[in-house]
Amino acid sequence: MEFITYEQDGFVGIITINRPKALNALNSQVLDELDAALDAVDLNTTRALILTGAGDKSFVAGADIGEMSSLTKAEGEAFGKKGNDVFRKLETFPLPVIAAVNGFALGGGCEISMSCDIRICSENAVFGQPEVGLGITPGFGGTQRLARLVGAGMAKQMIYTARNIKADEAYRIGLVNAVYPAEELMTAAKKMAAGIAAQAPIAVRNCKKAINDGLQVDMDQAIVIEEKLFGDCFETEDQKAGMGNFLEKDKEKKLKVVPFQNK
Repeated sequence: MEFITYEQDGFVGIITINRPKALNALNSQVLDELDAALDAVDLNTTRALILTGAGDKSFVAGADIGEMSSLTKAEGEAFGKKGNDVFRKLETFPLPVIAAVNGFALGGGCEISMSCDIRICSENAVFGQPEVGLGITPGFGGTQRLARLVGAGMAKQMIYTARNIKADEAYRIGLVNAVYPAEELMTAAKKMAAGIAAQAPIAVRNCKKAINDGLQVDMDQAIVIEEKLFGDCFETEDQKAGMGNFLEKDKEKKLKVVPFQNK
């Protein structure tokens, strides 16, 4: 691949969008390569993913305006579908995905970060949906995911005004989970991913599916989704080992007797 790199660090996979000269902007080739990179992840040896951008200036500066500038209506819609298909694959990927946002996350960059389960960012991160200034709407899910994450009012304000926000405001409105000094970002992302990878993998995957699927339906339907995924965990090696270890520790704790001291 030319613009996507993949690294395996124990049970953690790290996907890097590697187009720094263009501030990691998303063109059709980047989207195709990202799609292929997700397909190539070994689900048997990987328990969490980190998505980041090459360099320290930009996570993803947006979709490639040079490619978009001459598109027809039909071509624009097709390009939106290409991005949405890849981002939806990322959003529904069986493994948790952490976006480590280093620098600019504008337009498609903000949108791809919102397709991840968790977003953490560097102090120099900048988020925004500036598309209306270019005469278009967000096209890779921005109008939908931003409203779901930060509320309709804040999303409309950001999108209608095309105003970018810095890391501290992104944290304040709930767009990101945490902010770190730039040099500590990947260390923090790897630590978080390792913490996820240390948990029972079937349970973690089922939790992701339960949350994602449950948010799309009403509460009565959502709890049925949870019940089924809860039941699906039983009779697995993860469940037997996890509960067995807990009961053994509890038994050992109860067997400990404080010696009688005759004062």
